[in-house]
Amino acid sequence: MMYSRQGLALLLTVIICWVASPVLADWTHPLSFSNAELGRQDFSGQSLQAAEFSNANLEMANFAGADLRGTVFSASVMTKANLHGANLTNAMVNEVKLNGADLSDAILLEALLLRSIFTDVNIEGADFSDAILDRSQIQELCKKASGVNSQTGVETRESLGCR
Repeated sequence: MMYSRQGLALLLTVIICWVASPVLADWTHPLSFSNAELGRQDFSGQSLQAAEFSNANLEMANFAGADLRGTVFSASVMTKANLHGANLTNAMVNEVKLNGADLSDAILLEALLLRSIFTDVNIEGADFSDAILDRSQIQELCKKASGVNSQTGVETRESLGCR
């Protein structure tokens, strides 16, 4: 197939525009840390959208201020993890051990939190709006709920539906 000089230049321009497209440039494969030993790791401030941490050991891991939207933490151990100010919107945090974790000022909008353990957690200013929790979890969290989320302006007690 023969192309004129102008036709070849046009074809090359189209290919360059397609390859350099911002939509394609922003797309990346989600990170997978499933079954990993990541205790004490520092993920603070990182963008980890849609990452997978299923069945991972995340004891004392630091996720402060991290973008964790759509991230999967199912069946992980997050004892004493720092999630202060993290955005966990639409995250799957089901069956996770969060004993002693810091969830202060975290955003948990529409997060799935069923069967997770919240013993001795700090939830001051956390926003649980539209999160999916067991009734017993809500009752337990309402006993310690206080504060207002600095990013959403929502009261923790209100977001949990505490009476």
